[in-house]
Amino acid sequence: MMMMMMANEVGGASTNMPNWLALPRDITVNILQRLDTIDVVTSACQVCPLWWNICKDPLVWRTMQINMTNRRFFSRFFPPDLVKICHYAVDRSCGFLIDIDIEFIGTDRLLQYISENASNLRCMKLVECSKISDKGFSEAVRKLPHLEDVNISKCNLSKDSLEVLGRSCPSLKSLQFAKARPSFMLGSDDTEALIIATMSTLTRLDIKGNMLTNAGLLAILDGCPLLESLGIEECYHLDLSGSLRKRCLEQIKDLRLPVLDSNYYHVIEDFLSVSGLCSEVVLSVTIIKFARIGQQEEAAVLA
Repeated sequence: MMMMMMANEVGGASTNMPNWLALPRDITVNILQRLDTIDVVTSACQVCPLWWNICKDPLVWRTMQINMTNRRFFSRFFPPDLVKICHYAVDRSCGFLIDIDIEFIGTDRLLQYISENASNLRCMKLVECSKISDKGFSEAVRKLPHLEDVNISKCNLSKDSLEVLGRSCPSLKSLQFAKARPSFMLGSDDTEALIIATMSTLTRLDIKGNMLTNAGLLAILDGCPLLESLGIEECYHLDLSGSLRKRCLEQIKDLRLPVLDSNYYHVIEDFLSVSGLCSEVVLSVTIIKFARIGQQEEAAVLA
């Protein structure tokens, strides 16, 4: 719809709106960079001859965004079509691609193609890309040493991918590695936390739903002294009733704590085993019940 309006305005159908043809080239490039990649490929480049030529500029393709923000795309395109659009965008960037945002359609082959043709990549968001394996991710990351911001939430990636990421990207500042389901459904494990603790340049970390314990969280706090933002929601193997909670509040500026901790998740687990209720339903009710308690505890620590 937005592209149709622009086309009408360029063609002179509207005299009350700005003349897009009169904009300086650098401003037009900036506008196009803010559009979803699918919009640029399927619509923007067809608005007028000027925009067609501008879309040939590699700087237009510095970012690539194909996600569920615009759900209309997923009713018009099959995954293979979206993958082709990704390849097209990578080719057009001529090595200038620095930021990718991909949901669902990511695969080992696509990630390999990106890593081979966009070695200057700085930001990489791959969310719910279940077809990306540890091997495929690791091979790609080794070719992307300049990564600073990585989001690999709700993928099927393990500690092996984290290890390679930490070794290959010394400038990593932001990591989002949220799990697809709450940690109370899994056993405790500090392996991933200990790997993250070696990423000393991190300033932002989101490990929602991780299985870490107090020992793992302490390792992260000690190993990542630059950390300013920390998300540990749904990390139900943590016991934040003592000094650890106070340290988190003192050390981290933007802190997102679990509403429940290890004192409560065992109760939920036992209840599920005898009730047969859906875990998501029980969790939602319990969170509502204890949210106010958590807020009161935090206020008491800060007081």
